[in-house]
Amino acid sequence: MTMMPQETHEIFEEKNDMLTEIITLRKTLHRHPELSGQEMDTARRILEFIATHHDTEMITDIGGNGLAAVYHFSDDGPVVVIRCELDALPIAEINQFEHRSVNAGVSHKCGHDGHMAVLAGLAIRLKEKNFKKGKVVLLFQPAEENGEGAHAVLESGVLKNLKPDYFFALHNLPGEETNAVIVVDHFFSASVQSVCISLQGKQCHASEPENGVNPAIAMAKMIDALADLNITDETQDGFALLTPVYMTMGEKAYGISAGSGELHYTLRTWNDEKMEELKTKLSHIVTTVSNEHALQHDISWFDYFPASVNDPKCNELIRKAAAGNGFTVKERPLPFKFGEDFGWYSAQYPSAMFGLGAGLNSPALHHHDYDFPDEITGTGIGMFCGIIDQLLGEPELLQKTE
Repeated sequence: MTMMPQETHEIFEEKNDMLTEIITLRKTLHRHPELSGQEMDTARRILEFIATHHDTEMITDIGGNGLAAVYHFSDDGPVVVIRCELDALPIAEINQFEHRSVNAGVSHKCGHDGHMAVLAGLAIRLKEKNFKKGKVVLLFQPAEENGEGAHAVLESGVLKNLKPDYFFALHNLPGEETNAVIVVDHFFSASVQSVCISLQGKQCHASEPENGVNPAIAMAKMIDALADLNITDETQDGFALLTPVYMTMGEKAYGISAGSGELHYTLRTWNDEKMEELKTKLSHIVTTVSNEHALQHDISWFDYFPASVNDPKCNELIRKAAAGNGFTVKERPLPFKFGEDFGWYSAQYPSAMFGLGAGLNSPALHHHDYDFPDEITGTGIGMFCGIIDQLLGEPELLQKTE
């Protein structure tokens, strides 16, 4: 049974027009998606929306197009950062609803439009708060999808000035009960690394392959050897998933024996230590096989997502926020296999991510027919309000959760 979000009633029963406004913003963001590193108009829309509701401090151009709304209640007390993402994906939308993407080949297929809408609603709630301590920072981060945004935010130095004590974020999860809060101990998501293996031999006439160096046999050996590195049992600490995603060799010219080729993979492990071990094994295989076949080789690593670590205290704050609002909580025994650059923050600050059920029958993330379900927006707002209330001292919620 899906719980009707209590916080949604408290926030919006008397202000239904406010929820409508937030959903309208979400659909506007969905209609105008922008790729990683190109989120200028998205950031502008967020900035204008918050400015119409509250004249709070805004920091712009963080790590690129990122921005932060800062709610300063007191110099004493914790600094709580709530983070969402600005960017969309290079996926053509097939949905025909009115708010479908107007940018060809680009769409919000991960729900970042909905995550932004949740924080926009939270901005309205924070305007009403009168905490006696602390500070809240709503961070709208660029370039999550390519793994560069969180690192760029850290490199910008803005967080050093804000001095966060806690970091929180959510991600909507299709396939989970609508409005359920999914909690994961230890790690929320996997360590993910992409790699390109480039091989260079010698092109020659196809009738005289002995005069060239064709990488085909070496590529086949590498594919077999890399497959042997897979440990697909997710319950094992040594879990490793190597997924071939793209390969190329030679060209469609049947009189030519290929002289070069590429293999592209994504690697996934449960933690960064195991990832380094896996990268070392891959490098050894590539070097050994390349030398055996007189090939030059190059290994390029990119799109790195550190494992997102969930701090135990932060997870307890999430559980209490869910209990205080009457939300269903689902304890997940294993991390998610997808990558999340939130791990850059969790490596430096006490942090936690939680999942928010987007519906059992919702299309999956990154599928061309996905759309963020607006009915979970109030639950997301309620969760973050519950977390903030605990840390900054709202007595009503503290009484509910003790």
